Amino acid sequence: MPKIVINRTQKTAQYYVEDLGNGITLDMVVIPGGSFMMGSPEDELERRDSESPQHLVNIQNFCMGKYPVTQAQWKAVVALPQVQKELDPDPSYFKGDKRPVERVSWYDAVEFCDRLTSCTKRQYRLPSEAEWEYACRAGTTTPFHFGETITTDVANYRGTDNEEFKWLGSYGRGSKGIYRGETTEVGNFQVANQGKRILFTNKN
Repeated sequence: MPKIVINRTQKTAQYYVEDLGNGITLDMVVIPGGSFMMGSPEDELERRDSESPQHLVNIQNFCMGKYPVTQAQWKAVVALPQVQKELDPDPSYFKGDKRPVERVSWYDAVEFCDRLTSCTKRQYRLPSEAEWEYACRAGTTTPFHFGETITTDVANYRGTDNEEFKWLGSYGRGSKGIYRGETTEVGNFQVANQGKRILFTNKN
């Protein structure tokens, strides 16, 4: 089997820290504006029709969270005054302050942003689809920001086969891996793209 190459480079990023109280912070990374080809090429493995046609998109500067919103951050913001709807302070199935919050709806995420906006007087919102892809790609054109394939050493996904659902544990010429079956603490893999993708954004 060909050797799997994961491209690693060390870079720095501009960011600011939002203090949520009680020692809990939210790191927001500046994503410089630019242009990119949104979508995927027709010959990319496992692509979907919805990813066509590729088209040029211009993006302005914005900020994005360094990590997925953690359960500790979620609880801190849920404790702020309600704007539109109630929020469950502890919705996640896999518990842990440093694990990402899960089992929340789009409406819950909007309320999270609205409460953060109201408290900080800075505008927080969900990223657009184009902003999300721009940050994830971080100037690359390969299927993953670090190269042509992926392994369970650098991401949390099912790296084992599942015959019932016709799921292959490998991508392209990559190797099979493990199936953790649960979320992991944010920052666990210590592999970030140049854009530092995350869940919620703050418009500059």
